[in-house]
Amino acid sequence: MEINLISDTVTRPTPGMMQAMLQAEVGDDVFGEDPTVNALEAKVASMFGKAAALFCPSGTMTNQIAVKVHTQPLDEVICDEYSHVYQYEVGGYAYNSGVGVNLIRGTHGKVTAAQVAAAIKPVHDWLPISRLVVLENTCNKGGGSYYTLEEIRPISRLCRERGLYLHLDGARLFNALVETGEAPQAVGELFDSISICLSKGLGAPVGSVLIGSADFIRQARRVRKAMGGGMRQAGFLAAAGIYALDHQLERLKEDNERAKKIGAVLQERPYVSDVRPVQTNILIFDVKPPYTAESFLQKLSTYGIKASPFGPQTVRFVTHLDFTEEMMERVIEVLRKL
Repeated sequence: MEINLISDTVTRPTPGMMQAMLQAEVGDDVFGEDPTVNALEAKVASMFGKAAALFCPSGTMTNQIAVKVHTQPLDEVICDEYSHVYQYEVGGYAYNSGVGVNLIRGTHGKVTAAQVAAAIKPVHDWLPISRLVVLENTCNKGGGSYYTLEEIRPISRLCRERGLYLHLDGARLFNALVETGEAPQAVGELFDSISICLSKGLGAPVGSVLIGSADFIRQARRVRKAMGGGMRQAGFLAAAGIYALDHQLERLKEDNERAKKIGAVLQERPYVSDVRPVQTNILIFDVKPPYTAESFLQKLSTYGIKASPFGPQTVRFVTHLDFTEEMMERVIEVLRKL
């Protein structure tokens, strides 16, 4: 049995999802004529109480489009130092938008309103203009940590008072919402734009959706085209997203629970020095010498288990749709054996 904990992006479409894709009605989405893409966009916009949405190939693209639309060259983006837009998008904020970043050292990737307020720059000729705040929920590098609505509200209020835009990188937002029980529409009220991924825990093969006002999405469509993201008969992919939202959303709780069970076992292992708080489906931990992350992963591979190095001594596990209860029991068995 091969067990893949590298990421929740490794999932394969379920039989039901494949059937939905095969039956999708399609058109040319660049002309706005793909009915299944239009249905997905309308569905997601409605979920979050926003006017419009845009289907894109990836979460990196949706984040980069949001940065581009919300900012001008010589502006800056305020975000936590662990943020995906800073860590894992190839410096796209500079390449695509000509903006800088102002990094905050939060807690497991989460920042407070006070920290954001302290980061906003005064207006001087020699300083970039603080224009956009980006939050990530859940935070990948923070070990799947998540914000609650109560934690976001003061940040949202501050941004509106100070004239800053607020964007949510919600790549794994639904992993958080199944924990908190909070409604997507309540999240939508607090942000100017939101990105959600369909190709992670929700299990679709491709795609992310950018959500915002009608004017924001009109501008976003043009930026998507300039980035090469205009797709034609994309309804086959959009159908997978609709199926995921209809059938595979609530089961995200299973992924979160399995990660927590593995985390509890790792807490007891003598070769583990630290386990980040396990809140959703991402599990980050440090191994003690003589193990390194690479040697530990090599050891796991002899048992058919794959995972990701996240630093010299740090390992990441991500649970997902294709990681079963039987696989979890096998991983726990191996971890206790090492």
